[in-house]
Amino acid sequence: MSDRPSRSSRPNRISGIARHGRLPRSNPMLALVKGLALVLAVLLVSGGTVAAVALWNIDRTIQSRSIDISGGNGDDVPAVGEFDGGVNLLLVGSDSGEGDLSYGQRDAELNDVTMLMHISEDHTNAVVVSIPRDLIVPIPSCTNEEGVKNPAVSADAINMTLTYGGLPCTVATVEQLTGLDIPFAAKIEFSGVIEMSNAIGGVPVCVAEPIRDEKTDLELSAGEHTLQGKEALQFLRTRHGVGDGSDLGRISNQQVFLSSLVRTVKSSETLTNPAKLYGLAKAAADNMSLSTSLANYDTMVSIALTLRDIPLEQVAFVQYPGTTDGTGIYTNRVKPLEADADVLFAKILADEPVALSPDAVNIGSVPDPNAPAPTPGATTPAPEATAPTVPPATGTPAPVPTADAGAPTDSPLPSSISGQTAAEYTCSAGRLD
Repeated sequence: MSDRPSRSSRPNRISGIARHGRLPRSNPMLALVKGLALVLAVLLVSGGTVAAVALWNIDRTIQSRSIDISGGNGDDVPAVGEFDGGVNLLLVGSDSGEGDLSYGQRDAELNDVTMLMHISEDHTNAVVVSIPRDLIVPIPSCTNEEGVKNPAVSADAINMTLTYGGLPCTVATVEQLTGLDIPFAAKIEFSGVIEMSNAIGGVPVCVAEPIRDEKTDLELSAGEHTLQGKEALQFLRTRHGVGDGSDLGRISNQQVFLSSLVRTVKSSETLTNPAKLYGLAKAAADNMSLSTSLANYDTMVSIALTLRDIPLEQVAFVQYPGTTDGTGIYTNRVKPLEADADVLFAKILADEPVALSPDAVNIGSVPDPNAPAPTPGATTPAPEATAPTVPPATGTPAPVPTADAGAPTDSPLPSSISGQTAAEYTCSAGRLD
């Protein structure tokens, strides 16, 4: 349990998250990295032929692994139906390996992946913000599972938050960093990535240049690969085998996988296959820990239903802006570009769909030259291919954004914020380590 203050006492919090049910509707979409909690929601909405007893078993498994992130205040749980409002959900990938030495020796549990998903209040757009694991941030006081209270620190890598105080500490840190209120969270282990990629039959990814990473034991030739099992996990974890070898490049590479995962889960081949649907749901339930606010399939279905009409081009994956060109505490770490981040979160607060700058560079990915023709009505063009480089440091620290802050609704994000939409086909910018 964590030492988090009550939400009512926390200043400068951007929330506006309502939790009231609407009548259920069909055909939800979206799944995110490392299994990502919403895969299960998609399955439970779409898998109409899955037996009720199977759903009960999954629900029981989910609740047995739940974590309280509310600081003892609790969260409202909606009846099945769309949320009447927006959603903020944090997805965390743990590198613990749960004691399995085949993943390597672990001295501490770190959050290998930290992703914040926001669904707009009117359910017309969604954005997923990937936060670099090496981003230096202030971390609030947190109490770990052994009851030891760790004092607040002014600057440390965000991937240390699971060690400081588990999932509640990661949530509290991201709330402090972004100014957003985060009522829902989920954590997934390495085994979950493997089992979920197996259940779906693999995720097709494009590799522009060969990847060889001795540290993750990954080797892929140029071309298209259908990744599942350990190979899918290696692809998501590789850092030295893509882009410039940095954590920022790894996130761009993960977005290649993410966008393809969303398209794969939304495809009729998945949504009409009861075996795949149940396999994905079971893999998620067995390998994820959810916040108590999320730990029942009614809630997950309600969140999934908010996504059903959002077109792929309005689901954006973006990277929290930062630079690796730092000194002192930022040496070999990621320094946040706070002013640019404030523009991003002001847009999220205003529920505006984000538009990427044409000057933004994805370090770990390039456009797929064999991509299918754009979907009619798509509004987000694929970025032009440019040589992978680290975005320059721009901006200066600024206050937490307010409702009337930020750029006009039709302006793109700062060029330091890279990413892509779920509709864009991209290839991993491989390198030989």
